[in-house]
Amino acid sequence: MSIFKFVTGAGEKLGSKVFDMLHEDEDIEQPQSLSPERLNQIREAQIQHRVGSMEDIIVQDFKASVNGDTATVSGKVADQAACDRITMAAGNQIGISNVDCQIEVQNPPAPEAPPTIYYEVQSGDTLGKISKEFLGSAGQYMKIFEANQPLLKDPNKIYVGQTLIIPQG
Repeated sequence: MSIFKFVTGAGEKLGSKVFDMLHEDEDIEQPQSLSPERLNQIREAQIQHRVGSMEDIIVQDFKASVNGDTATVSGKVADQAACDRITMAAGNQIGISNVDCQIEVQNPPAPEAPPTIYYEVQSGDTLGKISKEFLGSAGQYMKIFEANQPLLKDPNKIYVGQTLIIPQG
């Protein structure tokens, strides 16, 4: 149970997704004003959708709630890697700067297991550059790409402020 920090202005922008989530009977040609409560609901739905699209992660009783810039995620997963990816999915949403992770890990890592490394993308970074720094070789960049699926759609598209999981070993 931890709170993770993210860059509020970084993350997946909701853009047209906001309009997709509004009621169908609303006129999207007219300017829309969203209450903070409605924006929280939209962000919750986006996190639910993102976690639901992670086909390789099984999460029981998943719940996401958003209050301003803080997302709280809960549920049960098999391992720490799944927990980390869900936390990343919630934190890499625009407007979210904190993730309160209340996810129960059924098979926690052994005490001697290395801790998860999180990295905030800086200006000029590429997955190759990050890979060279943390994994010893730029050629290992696909390990980072795969560890951050489905958050990353293309290994050439990362952005400043995005938080990535750096795989161990």
